[in-house]
Amino acid sequence: MKSTIILAGLAASLLLSACAQFERTPAPSAAAMTDDDAICRQRGEPGSSAYVACRRDRDVGALRGSSNAGVERAHKNLADDMLNGR
Repeated sequence: MKSTIILAGLAASLLLSACAQFERTPAPSAAAMTDDDAICRQRGEPGSSAYVACRRDRDVGALRGSSNAGVERAHKNLADDMLNGR
């Protein structure tokens, strides 16, 4: 009886540890989360062509980063479908 409970607990802990290590996308670091306005103000006043270009470039970079997350999510979904036999 006790050995069955111990084995069940061991199996559950192994399954949970495998799920915990499956995360592919790292959490954003504090250095990556910068203030776009403060950075672009160094290039020019709000409304100037240099400021507008800076904001546009940073927005495009942010969109590209989020599209990479979409690709990662699609790959994860495909892998899950393959593992589950769908």
